[in-house]
Amino acid sequence: MDYVGHVIRPPSEAYSMIIQVTVGCSHNQCTFCGTYKGESFRLKDMATIKRDIDEASSYDYPFTKAFLADGDVLILPQETLLEIIGYIRKKNRRIERIGVYGNTKAILKKTPAELAELKGAGLGIVYQGIESGNREVLRRIHKGAFPHRMLEAAEKVMGAGILLSQTVLLGIGGTEMSEAHATDTGSLLGKMSPDYASALTVMLLPNTPLYRDHRSGVFKLPDKFGLLSELRTILRNMDVYRRCFFTSNHASNYLPIRATLPQEKKLVLEMLDHIIESGDERILKPEYMRAL
Repeated sequence: MDYVGHVIRPPSEAYSMIIQVTVGCSHNQCTFCGTYKGESFRLKDMATIKRDIDEASSYDYPFTKAFLADGDVLILPQETLLEIIGYIRKKNRRIERIGVYGNTKAILKKTPAELAELKGAGLGIVYQGIESGNREVLRRIHKGAFPHRMLEAAEKVMGAGILLSQTVLLGIGGTEMSEAHATDTGSLLGKMSPDYASALTVMLLPNTPLYRDHRSGVFKLPDKFGLLSELRTILRNMDVYRRCFFTSNHASNYLPIRATLPQEKKLVLEMLDHIIESGDERILKPEYMRAL
């Protein structure tokens, strides 16, 4: 397989056929992300992509899902996406769902008809990292989109019948904006009511502007229980109007949670109340087990 650099994928795609279609990220300005620093965003040549699909399809493994890496494949032209998706389905008839990362800009560039066409071709899920629902936090981290546009993008994806998975970041507002970040993030997720939502914890990576702000004292990360308080606030304000499967089981998190909302919201909030009030760090994941 012709994997270049750091190839990332969502945790739920762990057993998928991973095909690296692009290298890097089309935005690549987020202050917290060090994955693609120094990489120019580019599409790999189609011959290489098809060779990787051929190789992956030859493996003695019953793939039912495929994921197109890297950071923002959805930004590609429609005909390119359709050619790649069509080739995967041709070479591996067992593939039932194809997933991609899609930032807000990429989603909004697609027309409803184009998204519906991609859905018909086999695109089954889009992973959209919104990070925060607070406008000022989004401005500070150079996310490149504000809440109203993120909501518009989410509605376009779900309107096309494509599953939507949202990711938010605990701690990204720092101690200064912790409460506002959590409150607004929960509210935005409630308005979106995606099929899936997950909370990760921001990790301070040495090659990022956020790390430098942390070292200089400009940015202060909430402590363990401050991060759990953010998680509780997000869930408290997350009034979904349709079923949403919520997780915080990423390796970066101190407390793994898997819950179906709104049905299990009350139970999860009661559990978080108990853990936060106890102040017992032994309940939480030890530091050495946390990683990206």
